[in-house]
Amino acid sequence: MFKRRNPLPRIEVIRGWIWPRRGWMRGGMYTMHRLSRLPGSGYSIACGFAFGSAVSFTPFVGLHLVLAGALAWLVGGNVLAAWIGTLVGNPWTFPFIWLGLYKLGNVILQAEDVISETPPDFTDVFSNMWEAALSFDLNGFAESLSAVILPMTVAAVPCFIIAWIVSYFPMKYLVDGFKKRRMQRLLKKKQKKLAAAAKSAGERLTP
Repeated sequence: MFKRRNPLPRIEVIRGWIWPRRGWMRGGMYTMHRLSRLPGSGYSIACGFAFGSAVSFTPFVGLHLVLAGALAWLVGGNVLAAWIGTLVGNPWTFPFIWLGLYKLGNVILQAEDVISETPPDFTDVFSNMWEAALSFDLNGFAESLSAVILPMTVAAVPCFIIAWIVSYFPMKYLVDGFKKRRMQRLLKKKQKKLAAAAKSAGERLTP
């Protein structure tokens, strides 16, 4: 279901992640079609997708697939749908997600008096982290990393919950509707075949 008959070259796969060949609208419709045809109930598919989408709003980029799959499995969600849901986090959305998490996290930490000084700008923090990495300054890199990870992790908690709710209910509605229409089409097709078979049998019996 998820493999091409003729695999694309690796460069085309990378290009497709950055910009789909047939546009974002067509790509979104194709992804929705694949989700709807997954085995399982509307709950399992929507729940899995919601966890994948929600995990995209956490700073643990290298663990998104593992976290989404594990969380979906724990509550009976579809693991494949969870992995597809992680596509919400992509090269186009990650800069906005990370910037939003960083700013929201610092607002929360300041409101709780965890930090009193004004946090540095997002680009400045990453610039310092990059300079520390290039100069092999492990202490400076660790300090810059913690200055980013802490507020992003704090903000990820409410963002995770909101993203899960916003993803789950519309997806369940769409998947349930698709499966219902698909069952109706299959039932009509079966009824037509039965009617054609009955007509053919009647014609053979007619003298």
